[in-house]
Amino acid sequence: MREAISLRLALAAILLTAVFLASGALLAQDQQTPAPAAADPAPASARINLTITPKRLTFNRTTRSASVYVYNQGNKSATVDVTLIDRVMLPSGDIRTFDDALSDAEMKPFADRLRSARGLIVATPRRITLAPGRGQTIRLRVTPPASADAPEYRSHLTVATVPPREAGLTAEDAAAQRPGELSFRLNAVFGLSIPVIIRTDTPDVRADIRNVRLDEEMLSPDGVAPPSRTAILAFDLVRAGASSLFGNVEIHSASSGDEVVGLARGVGVYPEIDSRQVRVPRRHAPAAGEVLDVTFVDDDLTPGRVIAKASLTTS
Repeated sequence: MREAISLRLALAAILLTAVFLASGALLAQDQQTPAPAAADPAPASARINLTITPKRLTFNRTTRSASVYVYNQGNKSATVDVTLIDRVMLPSGDIRTFDDALSDAEMKPFADRLRSARGLIVATPRRITLAPGRGQTIRLRVTPPASADAPEYRSHLTVATVPPREAGLTAEDAAAQRPGELSFRLNAVFGLSIPVIIRTDTPDVRADIRNVRLDEEMLSPDGVAPPSRTAILAFDLVRAGASSLFGNVEIHSASSGDEVVGLARGVGVYPEIDSRQVRVPRRHAPAAGEVLDVTFVDDDLTPGRVIAKASLTTS
């Protein structure tokens, strides 16, 4: 009996998935492994590096079609699936799949407020193969709702690599395992996701900045060097209108000739939340009495327009 169970375990191939999302957030989703085991990773020399342009799509009452371009910058061919996946933003700024949010008691209220555009959008083709250094256009066609019950609908266009056919263990590999041993291979599945928004009414884009404060966090300056204590300017970005927000956060030091001391690009606030937390690392520690101006600059309807502004004087 134990040998039979060991053989079934040896036949299991576990796929660990790392999904890279391009809407300003990077999410990693890992499936649990039953026990530590040796991994057989893909060679580091063979890699897939996808890019997608543009980083978001917005449709209005007169726009019915658009396209995005996916490009493989890596040195390995990639087959990718093209899907529309509903994702929910949380007040922390994190983005989760709709199904995950719906099944969590704390996140469910935000999932309930999402107005999905998935049934209103057709994306073609649904699967593409990209040779190294090659790209392809994905076309989207929108059918607005006959009777809109919300000013804005949203889903996320996602392209994710398809695991190769040889992923996992072969029967020969499984038969060679010792009793009670579990082996698996790591197959990274890379993907990009961008928001697709359908607006059914005149956009109402307004915002406010509240609760501006200074904080500290252990951060690596470049993702490689060891983390060090870093000054953080934190605040709540409030969505005051019915439409989603999308723009850039700029922090200027009025005490240093309007020097830019912090910047965060591609910050969004979706309609399922009223506000979100924003944390922007400063380029250097603030001085006592320094005056900091925080602005949220539109990068959607009227790029460059300051939508919200607040100030903080350090102590």
